[in-house]
Amino acid sequence: MLKFDFSTYVDSFINKEELDDLLEKKDNIFEKFNNDYMTGWTKQIDEDVIKNIIRVSEKIKSNSECLVVIGIGGSFLGACAFQEMFSRYFNNDNFKVIFAGTTYSSKYMTELLEYLENVDFSLNVISKSGTTMETNITYHYIKELMKKKYSDEEIKDRIIMTTDKVKGKLREEVNDIGYESFEIPDDIGGRYSFMTPAHLLPLALNYDIEKIVEGYYSGSDFINTAYKYACIRNLLFNKGKYVENFCVSEANMVYFQEWLKQLFGETEGKNRVGILPMSTLYTRDLHSLGQFIQEGNNIIFETFIKVEKSNELKYEDSDLHSINNLVIDSVMRAHNKGDVPCNIITMDEVSLENVSSLMYFFMLSAAFSGYLFGVDPFNQPGVEVYKEEVRNSLNKG
Repeated sequence: MLKFDFSTYVDSFINKEELDDLLEKKDNIFEKFNNDYMTGWTKQIDEDVIKNIIRVSEKIKSNSECLVVIGIGGSFLGACAFQEMFSRYFNNDNFKVIFAGTTYSSKYMTELLEYLENVDFSLNVISKSGTTMETNITYHYIKELMKKKYSDEEIKDRIIMTTDKVKGKLREEVNDIGYESFEIPDDIGGRYSFMTPAHLLPLALNYDIEKIVEGYYSGSDFINTAYKYACIRNLLFNKGKYVENFCVSEANMVYFQEWLKQLFGETEGKNRVGILPMSTLYTRDLHSLGQFIQEGNNIIFETFIKVEKSNELKYEDSDLHSINNLVIDSVMRAHNKGDVPCNIITMDEVSLENVSSLMYFFMLSAAFSGYLFGVDPFNQPGVEVYKEEVRNSLNKG
């Protein structure tokens, strides 16, 4: 169950008439959204795709000790967030999934290859275009290692491609060699691709993806709430609140915050508008950024993600999780006194269904926010600028 409070610590910052004006535009925004080609992530995933994902995950577990997932950005952040959130902090006995391809670090690559030399592994390469440089370089090194460890037939049995249905370098390789493969639909962009094999295959190794799918689509129940959240964010931006701080109080939710930062950053950050997403882990960051948030440049508002129920652990006459939430409630009151608006989203518990539903909610909100800012919520032209600079530099070299 999810609960949303965008009033208690926000109303004093919002002009009700301005909010009502934006809320009245809902039908126009919804019409834009419903007519947008890039909303394939709202359509029900095919049951045969789910069955195939489960089949391939069982195959991976039968011949491998771990799965290496090569992807970057929207290709991995959702699955990585889930893996982190639902894994034990210590003595984690899940099937090992390694997310690679997010860095050019030679130290990381060297140590990854050293590790993989001594384990049996499968490889899932994720790239819709097949041209992502980080992905291609990482794939090159791991494929070379596989050639030393395995026969051609074994390699064919251990590589899975997740890519475009008909075009691109990876699809050509699938057609030539016959690797297992999955499709990323044309009408779904990277940061909105959680309900695709790019994320569901790695998750299927450890979790009931049918529960994830069910929870995800239940997020559509919050479409009106998602629009209201988008309107509130837009009004806060107009009041000079240019930064949204996503706040959690569990360390295993940090990658969920990373997913949120990409979702909103790439969706809104165009044409010199948009809200800058940042993240903090409380109470840790109260001892680093807390001073700035409380009394620094007054450009921040916060969105807290709270959890009502967790492990019961007594501390004197109280429960430690209750103390955690008491502290978070106190932080919100304190920051609010410091002129910081605070949105509150509460899960009754961290469950597969709740988290996937929350992701759908945030994706809806991000899309609506893009329209309210007057930008295309589904492209990311600015990302191509650095890629072009890198290509030019390499060509000069």
